[in-house]
Amino acid sequence: MNLISFKTVILIAIVLFSNLAFSQVKEVKVLDSSKVRHINLGIKLGIPNLIGGSAEIVLPVLGNRIAPYFDYSGFSIDTDEISTSFSYLEYGSNLYFNQKGNGFFISLGQGKFNTELAFNALDFGNLLILSEPIFTDFNFNTTNIKLGIKSGGTFYFSFELGFGLANISNSVDFIATYGGITKSFSEELPPIPGISSSGILIGNIGSISDIFGFKYNKVLSTRLVIKWIIFTNRL
Repeated sequence: MNLISFKTVILIAIVLFSNLAFSQVKEVKVLDSSKVRHINLGIKLGIPNLIGGSAEIVLPVLGNRIAPYFDYSGFSIDTDEISTSFSYLEYGSNLYFNQKGNGFFISLGQGKFNTELAFNALDFGNLLILSEPIFTDFNFNTTNIKLGIKSGGTFYFSFELGFGLANISNSVDFIATYGGITKSFSEELPPIPGISSSGILIGNIGSISDIFGFKYNKVLSTRLVIKWIIFTNRL
């Protein structure tokens, strides 16, 4: 079974389980839904996000413990020789230790780090002076494991710490053409906060708001998970 079908089976099982649990303990779920914040939007500050947006959906699964999330951020670093534009996407799921969708949690996810590099001072020989930058890409994925805590309330805060496992090169190899000359280059990457050859350090604080505050609905929950399946399978 490949990775995509595995994720699909797991998420479909979550939907079926949550619907069954809802049918069996309907009164308890109604009470829990008045306390649990099911959809949360906010911002995160830290590494590697620097600053970015965050979304979380707390599903009524295993006592409101399963919460798929989605983070996105982008930033740039410029020097005389190189300009670097980053975008960072992370998605996965939090597993809360209690039944309120907050408190301590562990997290497993995948990060996608996309980088566009613009070199301003490549040496093509023959005294050529670049009149425009040379562009290339440097991309990698990470498997992220985190431990965190989230407070309760309508406006609340979160803190998470972890590591993204990956094999990351400290240089980028590419071929560029300028002034009729084609040449191979191997250029060192600029230092990026939190990134090493073995992966990325993850450390974030977040401020999140429950702007929806709706009660659990079986049909809505099913639709949200189906959309999550489609989204992750496209990545």
